[in-house]
Amino acid sequence: MFNSLSEKLNGVFDKLRKRGTLSDKDVDAALREIRVALLEADVALPVVREFSKNVKEKALGEEVIRSVTPGQMVVKIVHDALVEALGGDKPAELDLAARAPVVIMLVGLQGAGKTTTCAKLAKFLKDKKNKQVMMASLDVQRPAAREQLRVLGEQIAVDTFPLDKGKTPEDISKRALKEAKLKGYDILLLDTAGRLHIDDKLMGEVAQVKKEVNPQETLLVADAMTGQDAAQVAKVFQESVGVTGLILSRMDGDARGGAAFSMRMVAGVPIKFIGVGEKMDQLEAFHAERIANRILDMGDIVTLVEKASQSISEEETEKISKRMEEGKFDLSDMQSQIMQMNKMGGMKSLMGMMPGMGKIKNKLDQAGFDDKSINHQVAMIQSMTQKEKRKPALLNASRKRRIAKGSGRSVQDVNKLLKQWKDMSTMMKKFKKLGKKGLLRQGISGLMPR
Repeated sequence: MFNSLSEKLNGVFDKLRKRGTLSDKDVDAALREIRVALLEADVALPVVREFSKNVKEKALGEEVIRSVTPGQMVVKIVHDALVEALGGDKPAELDLAARAPVVIMLVGLQGAGKTTTCAKLAKFLKDKKNKQVMMASLDVQRPAAREQLRVLGEQIAVDTFPLDKGKTPEDISKRALKEAKLKGYDILLLDTAGRLHIDDKLMGEVAQVKKEVNPQETLLVADAMTGQDAAQVAKVFQESVGVTGLILSRMDGDARGGAAFSMRMVAGVPIKFIGVGEKMDQLEAFHAERIANRILDMGDIVTLVEKASQSISEEETEKISKRMEEGKFDLSDMQSQIMQMNKMGGMKSLMGMMPGMGKIKNKLDQAGFDDKSINHQVAMIQSMTQKEKRKPALLNASRKRRIAKGSGRSVQDVNKLLKQWKDMSTMMKKFKKLGKKGLLRQGISGLMPR
């Protein structure tokens, strides 16, 4: 997420931090590089101009000139401008203050991930807000879209409205609303049809549905990798239909991130959610400040802690902590830690939330340190017997060959896994030897191998 933009902006700031004082020339040169970075990240030109203007006004002010660390002050100014551009300090929540069933309509172009996002939002409302939700597909042109929503509904245990053939989107929306009222649902999610491009028929269809059911929220779902077209898509939907918020899908891809800025500022409505993965629980409420922190490589510890509290069982954590304190750490423990990390979104997702990780990301990529290699490790551990997991010393050449064959890996991969376990085990023994007081004195470096 925002990898390209983050890398370029941090390159600019590294130069500024090295200077004791900043002249007007230094600030202008930095702003020029920031403008180029934003344009290369597919941010629309009018948005870049507005952003640069806001930063320049503050960066040339007395607060920077008198600052003890002017380079850091410019970073703060850009950070604050990013937060403002992305929607401000407070997250924009869904407006559910209406008589049930509250109608939420999803609109957008075909291929933006609208149907999947509809199911993710239903799961979010069911699990996080404790709401009874029903979904309805209004796509009468594509039976596959209706079937997809039904299948996703079964996966997340959310009801979907059955669709009869030959009905118009307006008829379906009215009937779905009537059934939602009769059966006492809290929320009705309407998944509208999309097109490969913006046309009058699409806009007319969506506008008519909106007129029939008067939704409390009309959310535009857009692919984060839309690029320069993002601003135009947001503008047309806002003018033709009127949207109350944005959901950006596929934010976990190699997105340049420009869509987030462009759509937010052009449409003039907040980003309410972002899709950060393919799984049904990978929809996050959008927090502008947290995203700005990630872009500037300041980390996102708040989201990291939230993910940990939701994904990791307290009992399992205590069990592993106790074994660590005792200096015990076998391959079963290693597998448990890997599985917990995967529940939190995987290695790449977690790395993106750690401060300063952007600077070593390329080195980790070159070393093959990714989610795929971690899944391979799990496969190898699962190919072992319980006795082998508890006592890795038993793993001789023939056992290693069996494990490699069973997991589809090589003997060298098995040896690499055992070396990693050994390094981790050494760390655990040092943890026991140092104790909590010693750890406080020496810090994490006291545990690291030389």
